[in-house]
Amino acid sequence: MKDQKIIIITAPSGSGKSTLTKLLMAAFPQLAFSISACTRSPRAGETDGVDYHFISVPAFEKAIAAREFIEWEMVYEGKYYGTLKTELNRIWDRRQVPLVDIDVKGALNVQQQYPGHHLSVFIQAPSLSILKERLEKRGTETAETLAERIGKAEYELSFAQEFDHIVVNDDLARASEQLIGIVGDYLNN
Repeated sequence: MKDQKIIIITAPSGSGKSTLTKLLMAAFPQLAFSISACTRSPRAGETDGVDYHFISVPAFEKAIAAREFIEWEMVYEGKYYGTLKTELNRIWDRRQVPLVDIDVKGALNVQQQYPGHHLSVFIQAPSLSILKERLEKRGTETAETLAERIGKAEYELSFAQEFDHIVVNDDLARASEQLIGIVGDYLNN
């Protein structure tokens, strides 16, 4: 464990976390994306084992009982997300650094489990109204799920100061440059 590092990227939904994570992965070949497990259905274009490990609720609950997760949450009613221990070990075994892209509660849990071995970055949209606009443009939200995501985002923003760095994604080029600089410094130390 002494040389094992982990990078944690977290953000409210719609902040641009996935886009920034992809840019980060392209900039640093020593990073490997930690594929989360979830119980939701795949969205268009998502592939099992690449974007997520899509598993049933009973299988997820069995893995919880077997303590196979580093962290897990019921992020939305009936929808579990989590980071499998085997996923981090797979990456460390390849002598790479896991990049964990997870929700705020999960990120706080991972920080607690790996003190001194993590870098955590909170990505945030410039405002809640811009966040709402981004979520609406996705075209994947109903009025109910949009309201749920906005409410959750307000709550998650209250934890931003708990992370090592905050990157405001008001301009993608500037935000990616800032994030790449932060991660580069961490990897080189």
